[in-house]
Amino acid sequence: MKVLLMFPYPVESDGQSLQGYYLMKGLKHHGVEVVPCHFNNSMQKEYYLRHFKPDVAIGIGFWGNVPEILQEPMKFGVTTVPWFNADGWVANYQTEFNRLKLMFTTSEWVRSIYERDGVDCSKIIPMPIGIDTELFKPQEDREMNLALRRMCGVRDDEVMILTIGGDVTSKGAQEMFRALAQIDEKFPNWRYVCKSWPSENSSEWRDKEEELLDELGIREKVIFLDDIFSPEFMASLLNACDIYAGPSRIEGFGMIQVEAMACGKPVIAIDRGGTAETVVHGKTGFLAHAAEEVKLTEEWAYPSMGFSSRQIIKFDKPKIFGYRADVNDLAKYTLMLLKDAKLREEMGRAAREHAVKNFDYKVTSKKMLDVIKDKLQLE
Repeated sequence: MKVLLMFPYPVESDGQSLQGYYLMKGLKHHGVEVVPCHFNNSMQKEYYLRHFKPDVAIGIGFWGNVPEILQEPMKFGVTTVPWFNADGWVANYQTEFNRLKLMFTTSEWVRSIYERDGVDCSKIIPMPIGIDTELFKPQEDREMNLALRRMCGVRDDEVMILTIGGDVTSKGAQEMFRALAQIDEKFPNWRYVCKSWPSENSSEWRDKEEELLDELGIREKVIFLDDIFSPEFMASLLNACDIYAGPSRIEGFGMIQVEAMACGKPVIAIDRGGTAETVVHGKTGFLAHAAEEVKLTEEWAYPSMGFSSRQIIKFDKPKIFGYRADVNDLAKYTLMLLKDAKLREEMGRAAREHAVKNFDYKVTSKKMLDVIKDKLQLE
């Protein structure tokens, strides 16, 4: 079986690129002939479509990538299977989606977004993203972990909470700030490390984050890291923490939460979006209820999304574009984990087992391969 795998390639540090990279490794592990290629139209992509003659082209992206991932390969008679996120909504291309023989989404929640926005979901199958559980695994070198904690500004006697994201507000950090302010008097011996990707977006959010921390009176207990880390160092950072907090406002899967579980860390998340399908409440972590739904009545659309011009799309009825985790729930679960080292250890072991069994890239790629062979009648 020959597969042209289209994703942000060469490999970058963003989620879509890593999603494709781990799928490529998994398919090769299972004996598939795979050629990786960026989904953008190029001489390289056309060469593979014309002359590699893949049995199927798998494309990783979101609905706005339909021209590159669906329409272009189909010009060469290549059967295409997208593995898409939804980015909160699906503005157009419903006709193209409905013609597909098979499509994957990164979670059941993402599938529900396509269904909500008018796509026939009878041929859409949710498929979780795979990770490398041999890279993201518990590291037993206590001195190395302590050294990294100290570099982050965490004392040896403090419990370290960690959140990682392009920006940390989208990962639920502001809700965590409010929760931590609630429990600070009951358990003051904590430090919260928030690691973001250096960008204009994260910088804009930082002003609001610091303003909220000053208002809550816990500014000195939150440490911000703005840096670019390799996957190997990200695994070390996850190992350095005691609790991973990721009650994301919107999450199509939640790769970093799964990587944290693979490192043996209990995860605090939200019972909406993709993370609700990866974290097992009460076993591998805790799922806070959603206290608020963020609904929009209109949204901007752009030519890059397949529209003739930049315009505002008005919705027939409001669409949910995100959530806010219940601060009281976050406070309750965080306090439980802060106070009970044994509970952290037990949940961490269960989290590791859960991640290895269900989210290792060799496992998820085999599931996807079996579905593709069955639905498209390929060998």
